[in-house]
Order: sequence, then structure tokens, then C-alpha cells
Amino acid sequence: MNYYVSTAPRPAAPAPDAPVRRGSDAHCVLFCRTMLDTHDPYRPALIDWPVLDEATRHRIVSLPIWDSAVATEGRAGMNVKTYAEGIGEPLLRDAVEMNAFEESRHKIVLADMVKFYGIELATEPAYERPRDPEFAFMRTGYSECIDSFFGFGLFKIAKDSGFFPEELVDTFEPVMREEGRHILFFVNWVAWWRRNMPFWRRPWFELKVLAVWFFLIWERIDMAKGMGANSKAQENNFTLNGSKELGVEVSFPELAAICLAENDRRLAPYDPRLMRPRFVPGAMRLALRLMGRRTVAA
Repeated sequence: MNYYVSTAPRPAAPAPDAPVRRGSDAHCVLFCRTMLDTHDPYRPALIDWPVLDEATRHRIVSLPIWDSAVATEGRAGMNVKTYAEGIGEPLLRDAVEMNAFEESRHKIVLADMVKFYGIELATEPAYERPRDPEFAFMRTGYSECIDSFFGFGLFKIAKDSGFFPEELVDTFEPVMREEGRHILFFVNWVAWWRRNMPFWRRPWFELKVLAVWFFLIWERIDMAKGMGANSKAQENNFTLNGSKELGVEVSFPELAAICLAENDRRLAPYDPRLMRPRFVPGAMRLALRLMGRRTVAA
């Protein structure tokens, strides 16, 4: 799987001690160069999947997430790639194309793992080009902000509990790092685009943001209602019920605290001048305060 990178000259990233104003050209260069310069060029075909004992393999195979995970990454790759096609600015287009490439690579990694361990999947859906590429890109980005937050915590639980053996944890670590990069890139793109889009487009953009959040919240409420009624709902609702699937009883406050700590840890290595996702971590910290629980450090 090869990735083509534009040969157009790229502007240098802002100096480490230079102030970066949100929405400025320097801000755009910083989040784009961060996406491009931190890319890991690993190849899925060269991943050496560890051989698991039968009990461990059965635990992995029995997780009700693989159909949904493969389809989600396939849609994400199509959504991000389609949005990139309409971008005229070379650096931003390169960065969004890199995002699309990595989303598609996640699908290949998952598909290869599924094949190696003999996991049976439902027929994969066709990935159609979105009619509104910007809305599709935003839906993918905000959805990743939710799912990555909980995914970081559940990955930590799976690692610490031994549900995922160390060899498999090491194999998936590059994918988890990329999810952190993707949400960091997305929230900075939203902030930058808000400041730079034509004035007449701003009301429509904000309506799209509200529509995306309404859709995502309604989708997850619908998933929760469908828990137990069908296996598809269970697959899609793994982020809300995942600790039980991992065989670990974790209360909501404990899960929220783990997710907050992991979210902060995974985003800490990146330039502090870049914005971090705020909505989901903020909602979790508020929930913990209302429950009288101490929050983890920001």
C-alpha cells in the first residue's frame, strides 16, 4: 500500500517558541505539518501477527466489534478522501490525504487481522461517495473524537487486564497513535476553518456542526436502546459497554477516569500550541464532578 505525497514545497512549521494564533496561517501550517511529519510508514502486509493460544484467540474472536470496526474504517477512508479532493491549498490537501490514507490503512490492518485469526465477518458494505463531502468529513472527525476517547481507555483496560496479550498490544499501538493524531488534526482544522471560511458560509457550517452532533448522539441513543435486541447494536455500542466485553467490571466513574488519563497521555507528546478535543473530555469531567468524584489532572 503506497502513499503519494505532493512534491509541492511545504512551508516550514512555526518555530517552537513562536506564538501561534488560532485560525492563522501559522496555525494551519502547524497542524498540517504535525499530521505529515509524525506519519508512521509501517506496511500492514509486513505485520507479523502473533500466534495466540486457543483460549486467547477465542476471546479476541468473540468480541462483537469486528464487522463494525472494518466498516467504520472503510467509510472513514472514503469520507476523508472525498473531502480532500475539493481542497485547493496544497499543504492542507496533503494533510487530509494523509488522514484518508491512514484511515484506509486501518481497515487493511483490521481485515488482515480478521483473516489471520479466522474471524468471520458479515458481507462488507459498499462505500459510496458522500453527497456532501464536508459534512461526511465532519461526521467522521467528530465520531472519532467520541470513539477514540473511550477506545483509549478500553485499550488500556484490555492491556492491563491481560485480555490482549502484550504482543497484540504492541501490534495495535501504531493504530492507537494514529487515532490520537487524527482527532488532534480534526479539532484544529475545525477551529482554523471557522476563522477562515467566507462569512456567508458560517451559519450553514454551524448548522452542520449541530446536525452532526445530533446525528451522533441520536445514533448512540438508538444503539443503547437496541442492546440485546440484535448483534449489530452490540457491535456499534462497544464503546459504551466495552469493559464488560473485556471481562472486567469497571464502574462508569472508573472508566471515565481511565479514559481521561489515557486521552491526556496520548495527546501530551504533541505541540502544546495545538488545540485538544474538549467536548467529550469536558463532559466526562463535568459528570465526575456532579457525581462527587475527583477528576484526573488535565
